[in-house]
Amino acid sequence: YWGILLNSRINMSKLLNRVRDNIRVRNYSYRTEKTYTDWIKRFIKFHNVKHPSEMGAKEINQYLTYLAVDRTVSASTQNQARNALLFLYLKVLEKDIGKPENFVIAKGTKHIPVVLSQDEVKIVLANIHGIHSIICNLLYGAGLRLTECLNIRIQDIDFSQKSLIIRRGKGDKDRVTLLPEKCINPLEDQILKVKTLHENDIKKGSGSIILPKALRRKYTNASKEVKWQFVFPSVSLSNNPQTGELMRWHIHDSSVSRALKKSVKLAGIEKRVTCHTLRHSFATHLLENSYDIRTVQELLGHKDLRTTMIYTHVMQKGPLGVKSPLDN
Repeated sequence: YWGILLNSRINMSKLLNRVRDNIRVRNYSYRTEKTYTDWIKRFIKFHNVKHPSEMGAKEINQYLTYLAVDRTVSASTQNQARNALLFLYLKVLEKDIGKPENFVIAKGTKHIPVVLSQDEVKIVLANIHGIHSIICNLLYGAGLRLTECLNIRIQDIDFSQKSLIIRRGKGDKDRVTLLPEKCINPLEDQILKVKTLHENDIKKGSGSIILPKALRRKYTNASKEVKWQFVFPSVSLSNNPQTGELMRWHIHDSSVSRALKKSVKLAGIEKRVTCHTLRHSFATHLLENSYDIRTVQELLGHKDLRTTMIYTHVMQKGPLGVKSPLDN
């Protein structure tokens, strides 16, 4: 029994390594790598540690049905699992499981985003301090996603143009957005701290930073240049999960979420507020201030204008800016 179990674990380990190799060749993010491998592990465990090569379309649909019916997961979660399993079979195992269309894409529910009023934003931001204050001010002031903000490097900030370059945002696209004036002085101070920290890391024999693969191959010494350092670094060094190299990552997103949650509670706000709520509020308040929706679309990095249009439904002016005749 133990021999069979050990053999099974070795085979699964080899399979997951193949998955990781295929993901890295395609230059997907580490977050995608972790998400896909986690779903594949769950899929294998669900089918009693049976090797995926011995399974196919039937088992995939069984698992997706289990997620939808028994676990009642959201449509986006179900589709995430579907994408991971299709990647495993089509790209890694290269096994014929039929057409991808045969695996139903769960239809998502459209939700109106939660938005804070401008007064609520002021109260919430006032109760956040230190590095988390700078981050939350950027989330609201520049309409950033949390991962976009944490991945900002020193060279991505242009103080003279008051702009931020967001690299490899959603859809693997770069964009330029605004840098709020109120963030300039705190960011300048933060960068000075980062430079001091980096100098100390260099003295201790570390100081490397993760780089996009193409740059890592082309410029072998770039990983220790100060311009590539994260603006919001972690307090401790950690191993790169892909290479094992000791380096300094950016701070964990959970610490920002905790700081925001604590502030919202102190403010007595009953809305379900997350870091993404600050981005929603940024877009809504710009539209309320009569900025062109196309401009807002570009700042947010939305591919489709219809995605930006959702914010017209939560403006203080009412849905689509229409005033009720009762208020006349």
